[in-house]
Amino acid sequence: MAKIAFIGLGNMGAGMCANLVKAHHEVAAFDLSADAVAAAAERGARAAISIADAVNGVDVVVSMLPAGKHVLGVYFGADGVAEHAQQGILFIDCSTIAVTDAREAHEKAVEAGFMMIDAPVSGGTAAAEAGTLTFMAGGTRIAYELAEPILKGMGKNIFHAGAAGNGQAAKIANNMLLGISMIGTCEAFNLAEKLGLDAQTFFNISSVSSGQCWSMTSYCPAPGPVPTSPANRDYKPGFAVAMMLKDLHLAADAAKAAGADIRLGELAESIYQNLSERGFDGLDFSGVMKDLKGDL
Repeated sequence: MAKIAFIGLGNMGAGMCANLVKAHHEVAAFDLSADAVAAAAERGARAAISIADAVNGVDVVVSMLPAGKHVLGVYFGADGVAEHAQQGILFIDCSTIAVTDAREAHEKAVEAGFMMIDAPVSGGTAAAEAGTLTFMAGGTRIAYELAEPILKGMGKNIFHAGAAGNGQAAKIANNMLLGISMIGTCEAFNLAEKLGLDAQTFFNISSVSSGQCWSMTSYCPAPGPVPTSPANRDYKPGFAVAMMLKDLHLAADAAKAAGADIRLGELAESIYQNLSERGFDGLDFSGVMKDLKGDL
């Protein structure tokens, strides 16, 4: 059992924090939202009143924050984690942020006498609640081995992706592929319907043929074939357009810096950007299907 501070109790962090409690860790929870902290306390965490209170006496700090500026501020800003935590402890940041921000955070942590890994997640809110997330961790082997038992309390598949920042690299490449494949899956179902195939028939054929992919079999964008998919809840997220667009922006920035050609990634980014600009940030990212059908 470890003593853990969990910082960032949003849609993903709330479930992750609760699962660490279920795994019999001693968890202090902090968020700028008092309601989120209260909800975490109802699920067994200790309600912390500040970052300093949360990290007092802990072995590990886990964070789930919106963007790189928040990660750098929470850990290394005035009155942040590094200022109050016991030296030598482990920082695990599960946020999805730019590779450059993750590597800067690693450098600052080491300079301040801490260990750190970047461990972004895949799986969405349902997996966060169920404790079945996939973690892609970047950092030293020693830091990863210390983090692994903590991550196992929140996830099912844990991977060491390599050096600092490589967890973020794996995450943004994976989610770029997801965005591209979801758009293609939506177009395929829409075309099949217009050619006279109902969604279930097309699913039965394509899900065991060469077009099979996760966007089809686990998260089908057409209502009917996969009962748990957002398509059967009028495309309530799930994984919202705004979140997919954030990841595609990160992929585009990283690709530019690395000189990588991502033509389909850029096209996917433009499609989700269009949905966002039209006011559909809160739609599930599979809602591209709804747009293709002219229902938005």
